[in-house]
Amino acid sequence: MPQIPRRAKAGAVAAYWLAMGLGARQTDLQNQTRSLMFKRLSRHLFLQILVAMLLGAAVGGRWPEAGVNLKILADGFIKLIRMMVAPVIFTSVVVGIAGMGNLKRVGRIGAKALLYFEVMTTVAMVIGIVMVKAMHPGTGVNADATKLNAKDIESYVTKAHDQTVAGFFLNLIPKTMVGAFAEGEIIQVLFISVCFGLALASLGSANRPLIAGLDLVYHALMRMIAWIIRLAPLAAFGAMAFTFGKFGLKSLLSLGELVACMYLSCAVFIVVCLGVVLWWNGISLIRYLRHIREEILIGLGTASSEPVFPRLMAKLEGLGCSRPVVGLVLPAGYSFNLDGSSLYLTLGALYIAQATNTALSTGQELTMLLVCLVTSKGAAAVVGGGFITLAATLATLHTIPVEGMVLIIGIDQFLASARATTNLIGNGAAPVLIAKWEGELDPQKAAPVLR
Repeated sequence: MPQIPRRAKAGAVAAYWLAMGLGARQTDLQNQTRSLMFKRLSRHLFLQILVAMLLGAAVGGRWPEAGVNLKILADGFIKLIRMMVAPVIFTSVVVGIAGMGNLKRVGRIGAKALLYFEVMTTVAMVIGIVMVKAMHPGTGVNADATKLNAKDIESYVTKAHDQTVAGFFLNLIPKTMVGAFAEGEIIQVLFISVCFGLALASLGSANRPLIAGLDLVYHALMRMIAWIIRLAPLAAFGAMAFTFGKFGLKSLLSLGELVACMYLSCAVFIVVCLGVVLWWNGISLIRYLRHIREEILIGLGTASSEPVFPRLMAKLEGLGCSRPVVGLVLPAGYSFNLDGSSLYLTLGALYIAQATNTALSTGQELTMLLVCLVTSKGAAAVVGGGFITLAATLATLHTIPVEGMVLIIGIDQFLASARATTNLIGNGAAPVLIAKWEGELDPQKAAPVLR
């Protein structure tokens, strides 16, 4: 055999060890990259909430009693956020209006917002009617309303009798200024904030020190909320554990057609109605939803849109919407623009009519729609608000048996998640659109996110 020169041997050995070294370095680099990606994902709030929801559903399904007891995690988180809502609304609205200076501009924004709210909630109700008529989720249930045990819904019916049109408008005015903040009524706090902001704006340049102080308080409150929101995965875990522990998959599967109809109806409203309106104004629905994806999961997990209110306000301002528009439109939307709750009213009412074989004429269905337009404005953006409002609607109509609500009480928590998620998506889109129409959407901030 020919002899290999020593230099060739040395070169081959060097090449071998060099390749081994490069391979090891490449492997270390890949491991470091994977570790860095895992750390980034583990710190991502969206992923944390998603994993927490899945774990909560598994724990609630496997250990129902323990899952029910974990509701304290969600309740505690909601209380922490709720204590922040009133001062955030007050400082944001007052600073926005007082800094705006032009009172006609305030009235114009408010009028556009209310008109938009009325149109969108009406469209949501019509979608609920169309979907339940197309899918017929209640056909074949054949429930006898006279034999249904209404004890489970007595408390809801009692609360529903207290909801009247006159009572709703009187409730806009708080008993005391302090009481509105103590009870955390969003619409009452908004009423006080608008009045105080207008009064402060009328003082002229003398209001600057107070505006600066309130603005500083607002930023301090938002820093507190940033700390609280880190507990959102625990809240989502506790809420899902409670839902599946108390109601379980059996109740979900037993009324699966109704649940599917509700979620599909909400999807149609979001994709078709909101999607078209946003697209018409040059805004991508997918990018908008991606921008608020953490808030969507929190609303879906806790079945309430209230916990995301402060964070949604900050997200919209960061998106480029001016603070006056966000401060006026978003709080008002939480009382007047509950798209998911509005859709649920007509869908739930017609489902009960189908399930109890209650025939409705076209005139009665139109009457139901008109009544829902009024009662939907009293639906609170908290858990159970939509169910109480549905009871008030049926009690007012006297055509669909209120006792039929027994049929859906077992899955109301699942329906509440759909209502809350649709409510917050619709309420988040409203300030963006109003700001766009008013020329108060900063294109430099909005373009990277929405286009």
